[in-house]
This record gives sequence, C-alpha cells and structure tokens, in this order.
Amino acid sequence: MKPIENPYSGNGCFYCGSANPIGLKLAFYETQEEPRELVCRWRAGKLYRGLGQVLHGGIQSGLFDEIMGWTTHHLVGGSAVTGQLRIDFLKPVKIDQEIEVRCRVDEVRGREVWLEAELKDAAGRVCARARGSYVLIAEERFRQLMGSPD
Repeated sequence: MKPIENPYSGNGCFYCGSANPIGLKLAFYETQEEPRELVCRWRAGKLYRGLGQVLHGGIQSGLFDEIMGWTTHHLVGGSAVTGQLRIDFLKPVKIDQEIEVRCRVDEVRGREVWLEAELKDAAGRVCARARGSYVLIAEERFRQLMGSPD
C-alpha cells in the first residue's frame, strides 16, 4: 500500500492531526489494486472505550467520517463536507487490538460523492459498515467554513 501525505498533519484535528496531544494521529494508505481504496489501521486503546471493553460507537462513527473525507479528497479530488453518514454496527469492537477501516468511492453524481466503508477487527471480521455522501465545494468556500487552524 502507498502512504498518503497528510497536508494537515500539523493541525489540531482529533483524528489526523499530529499536533493534537489526545488525538488519534491516523495515517492513511491507498491500495494499488481495483477498486482503489483508502485504508487506515489503528490500535484502539482503553481511552476510547464506551462501556466495558468495547470501542465507543462515536469513535467508530468518527473513523468512518474521517476516512470518507480523506477518500473523497484523495480519490475524487477537491474538498468536501459530510452530507450523510449511515452506519450499521454489526458486532462489538473490542479495545486493545489493531482495527482496520477501508473506504472506496461507490459513485459520483455531480458534486455528490457516495462512499462505502467497513471496519474490521484484528481477526478480519467486519464489525461495522457505513455509507455516506460528501458534497464537493470550492476550496475557498471550504477554507471559509473550516476557519483558520489553531
């Protein structure tokens, strides 16, 4: 897999920013086979659990949102904002294991990009699936909406 350079690595993003002391500091990779996908592997520690030994569903949702945004930006080109995100939680995701999230573009309809993603546990079992739409917007408008970094 080919690593993807993070143009935002110095920002405070909770998911991908290296400057966030409590952030996940995710790295993304592109597969070389078709269909092209983005992949992220991350070890879910106890700080991110919900009840017991299960990874919080909000963290799982954020992982899907982050990889879908990166996939839109990297594979389609341009900046986008989340339009819709639907998640099917299929099995509990235990903490203290490396998980893998994969995402691919399903279709592009004008400015709307539809994506599909899945989250697998260390044994390779699909624990959650997501489908989302991201709306492409002009780079100037994107910067305006996001505001200036810290």
